[in-house]
Amino acid sequence: MTRFSAFVLALSVFGAFAAGNPAPANAQGAVQTTAGPPIQITWEVRNRFRMFREERDFALHAEALRNRTILASEQALAVQSDGRGWARNTLSRLCIDQLGSVSEPCTRDGVKESYLTPADHPVTVRLTGNVPVGAICAWAFDDGDGPRQSSADCSEPVNLRVRYGKPTAASVDVSSGSEASQRVATDITVRDVLIAGLGDSVASGEGNPDRPVALADEGFCFRSYLGGPTSQYFRPSRAGFTGTRACENSGSDALNGWQRRSAQWSNQACHRSLYSYQTRAAIALSVQHPHIAVTFLPLACTGATVTEGLLGSQRGRECLVTRNAINCETTVSAQVTELREALTAAKRRQPARQLDLILLSIGANDINFSGLVADVIVDGGTERALTRRGGVMGTVDESRKALARELPQRFGKLREALKPLIGADMSKVIFTSYANPTYANGTTCTGGPGGFDVHPSFNADPRRLGVVSDYVQSEFLPQLRNIATCGGGILCKDPARDRMTFVDSHLGEFNDHGFCARSATDPEFDRQCFSAKGDSFNTDLVEAANSPMACGRGASEFRAYAPRARWIRDANDSYFTAMTYPQGVSGQPSDIHDATWGILSAVYGGAIHPTAEGHAAMADAAWPAITDILGLAANEGDVTRQPLPDNAFQR
Repeated sequence: MTRFSAFVLALSVFGAFAAGNPAPANAQGAVQTTAGPPIQITWEVRNRFRMFREERDFALHAEALRNRTILASEQALAVQSDGRGWARNTLSRLCIDQLGSVSEPCTRDGVKESYLTPADHPVTVRLTGNVPVGAICAWAFDDGDGPRQSSADCSEPVNLRVRYGKPTAASVDVSSGSEASQRVATDITVRDVLIAGLGDSVASGEGNPDRPVALADEGFCFRSYLGGPTSQYFRPSRAGFTGTRACENSGSDALNGWQRRSAQWSNQACHRSLYSYQTRAAIALSVQHPHIAVTFLPLACTGATVTEGLLGSQRGRECLVTRNAINCETTVSAQVTELREALTAAKRRQPARQLDLILLSIGANDINFSGLVADVIVDGGTERALTRRGGVMGTVDESRKALARELPQRFGKLREALKPLIGADMSKVIFTSYANPTYANGTTCTGGPGGFDVHPSFNADPRRLGVVSDYVQSEFLPQLRNIATCGGGILCKDPARDRMTFVDSHLGEFNDHGFCARSATDPEFDRQCFSAKGDSFNTDLVEAANSPMACGRGASEFRAYAPRARWIRDANDSYFTAMTYPQGVSGQPSDIHDATWGILSAVYGGAIHPTAEGHAAMADAAWPAITDILGLAANEGDVTRQPLPDNAFQR
C-alpha cells in the first residue's frame, strides 16, 4: 500500500479541479471570508497513542479526557465500566506483548507499522471555518515525490498517511457556484515523541492489574504457620477454580489450575499495568496534542532497585499464563539495557531517532520500604518471628543507613548510565515522587486491623505505623528530592546537567487519600463488608467454606476500579484485586494452601501502592513537566488542565 492509497480510497471523486483564480492564503494557511471564521485546513494524527493497535481504544480516552483532568477521566471510566476497569478490554490489543516484546511490525488499524521507527503516520485532514454549503474541495498533498490530487465535497474529511520526518504540503481549492475558487494551504508535519518509562512497582502500576482476578463467592482454605485444623482460615477463592478448596489433599495439579485463573497484566513478570501513572500521562499527552504521535516504551518492573532492576537483571514476579502454556520467566533483563538495545535498533533504521524524555520513580526498594510495611502490619508473634528470620522485615534504622549511604551512590551510577541515552541532559528525566501512603484527612492513619484482616496475623500497629510515617514524611521524601535534584548537600559531578526534573505536587492531595481513608461515597460492598474493626471474614470454618464474607455478600461483588476515598491499596484490596502467588520467593511452597502463600497473596499484588485513581493524580502532577520539556503548549486541545502550581516541578 502506498502512502496515499488510503487517502485515495477515502475520497469520493467529484471531478477535476474547479476553474478560477486562487485567493491568497494568510500566514496560517487560512482564507478570510466576508463573514464568519476564516476557512482553514485543520489536521490531526489518528490513533496517536501508538501502543494501541486499534483506534477505538484511543477514542475511549479521547472522549473521557474531553474537558477533564486525567484523574477525572479515570473516575468517569471507572463508573462507565461498573468498577471492572477499562483496561481489561484493551489488554489484548497492544503493540507490546505480556512478555515485554515489541511487535515489529505492529499491525495498527489494518496497517503494518514499525513501532519504534514509524515510516509514516495516519492523518485526518478537514476544512473548517466559513465553508460554503455544497462547496467542492480540490485537494493536493505533496511530500516531495509529486502531488497527489483528488476532489470531494468540502464537508468530507480526508484520511491519508504522511511521511514521518518530512513535511507534507497540503493545499485545497474551494469552489462554490460561480464564485472564484479560494485556495488554502498549510504544512503537515507529525512529531513522533519517544518516551520511556523506568522504575519500580509504583512506576509499573503494581496493585492495578489490567484484568483483575475474578473472585468466587465460595471460600478457599489457607493454613497459618502454627499448623493443625484450628489454624486454618478461609478467604474468597478464584472464580472457575475446580481444585480442592479445602486445605487437605490439594493435589499435584492444583497450582496449575490456580495459576490459569490469575489476574492479567500488560507484563506479567513485572506487574506492568496500563493504569500506571507513566502510561496514563503518555496517553493524555497523545490525546491533548493532535499534531504529535506518542511512542511509549514501558520498562518499569515491580521489585526493582537501582542495582537490581534498572542497572542489572532482577527476578520476575509472576508466571505468564496463556491458553496453551505457562511461561515462568525467572529473570527480567535490566531496564537500562533494554532501553539501550531498543534505541540502538531504532537508530540503525532511523539515525535521527532520539529519546525525548524518561519517566522515572525508583528508590523505595533500595531503602527496603516493603520491609518497613511488613514491620508495621505483621502482628502475630509466630509470623513476625518467621518474617524477620526470612529477611522480609526491615527497620527504620536500617532504611535510614541505606538512604544516607547507598542511595546517593546508586543514583550516581544511574545518571552515568542514562546520560548517553538522553543526550547528557538529566533534566529530561522526570522523577515523580512517591506519596506518603499513611495519611488521611491530613494526619497519620490511626492503625488497626481495618483493611488488613485478609490475613489473621495482620494489624497495622499504631506505634510502628507512626514511626514509619514520620520517617517517610520527614526523611525519605525530602532526601529523595535532594538526591534527584542534586540539592541538600548531595554531590553531583555536574549539578547543572545532572539535576533531574522533580515532581511532587501531588503529595498534598494524597494526604487526604491514604490507605485508611473512608467515605460515605465508597462502594457499597466496601462499606458493608470491609470492617474497620477487623472482622470482615467468617471465622466459623464450616460457614466460611461456603460464605467467607461476614457481611453475607459474595466476594464477586467487589469492584477493583470503583472510585473510593483511598488512593492506596490496603491488603484487602490487594488480595481482592490481584491475589498474587509470586514465583521465585525464598522458600516458595508447592502447596497452594500453604501459610507462606497465605501472606504473600495478600501483599504481593500491590498492598500500600497507589490505586488507579492515585496513579491518575500522579499523572496529572507530572503533566506540566512533560509539556515543558517537550516544548508543547500546556493548554492545547480539548483536555482541561488544572492551573499550574508554582511548585509543580523542580528542574
